[in-house]
Amino acid sequence: MNKIITILFILGFSLNLNAQKATTSQDSIRIFYDKLFSVMKKGYLYKGSVNWKEIEPKVQENLKQYSDFRSSLKEVATVFEFAKADHGKVYYNNATFSGNFPGVTKDDFSKQWLKKYTAKPKFEVRVLDNSVGYILIPGMLFEDFSAKNIHNLAQPMYDEINKIKESKDIKGWIIDLRMNTGGNCQPMILALYDFLGNAEVWGVLDGTKKKSSTVKLSDGNYIENSKKGAYINPKGALLDKAKVGVIINQATGSSGEVVALAFKGRENTIFIGEKTNGKTTANIVVDLPFKAYMTLTIGLDCDRNGKYYEQIIPDIVIAKEDNFDDLLLDKNIQEAVKFIEGK
Repeated sequence: MNKIITILFILGFSLNLNAQKATTSQDSIRIFYDKLFSVMKKGYLYKGSVNWKEIEPKVQENLKQYSDFRSSLKEVATVFEFAKADHGKVYYNNATFSGNFPGVTKDDFSKQWLKKYTAKPKFEVRVLDNSVGYILIPGMLFEDFSAKNIHNLAQPMYDEINKIKESKDIKGWIIDLRMNTGGNCQPMILALYDFLGNAEVWGVLDGTKKKSSTVKLSDGNYIENSKKGAYINPKGALLDKAKVGVIINQATGSSGEVVALAFKGRENTIFIGEKTNGKTTANIVVDLPFKAYMTLTIGLDCDRNGKYYEQIIPDIVIAKEDNFDDLLLDKNIQEAVKFIEGK
């Protein structure tokens, strides 16, 4: 696979309400971990700071205790924790394996947020107070990365936004990323094409913080390093000068943060809420033996101006004052409306 990234997988944070045939062969375990170490030593962003001579013998010794391949995947956590690979995951047979890192907990969120998140919210677009467009974009995790599938996901979202754009006199827009814990950023960014316009919207920096990859939008096309990928069919005028309030919080992570980054440097934009989760590193997807695969961190996400953010910090801080039952009583929404109305 080794598909470069615009693909940023969903956070495995602690709030989550949350093969082949298993084999007893130590050979299978050895083959798998030899490949895992090889991939990380070659491509992991922070490979130079990892003492591989210490961790490899330790893991190889630990692996002797496992009688089957599936149970040996517990040692993935040992590798990732030692390497501080907090954005990496291994996927095998509908299971996910990662390191144990401190993260957000239920106590970091309001009851309103928890209620909404537990209900597994979908993408939604509506008009608030007859004058403000509201767009909720949750995380989007899927395995078909083809341009056709991404188009099929992005176009309906774009069309929903466009219906309101064409039919209502909208003063400004709110883009709510509080439920966006990650996934694939391409359909999200394409759905928001009208707001971003024909411009470079984000990129990736290498270990020396030099730009190694750029993503641009042009006439509805998602272009990575001059190569066209997925697309939407745009309609009507752009909204790249419209006032936009972007709402973020501690659950906004990974590709959710990339969507937020795409609005950094855009005029008439304000960020409201709390600092983001801090998974602003770029991953690629790499195949491993036995139909497993992993997300491997290879760079740092940056905005259109090449700036890297460990976390995205809001312009206006609002904490635990969500109201998804009545959005007009939500303090984040209220601040965004003030900005849109020039108050």
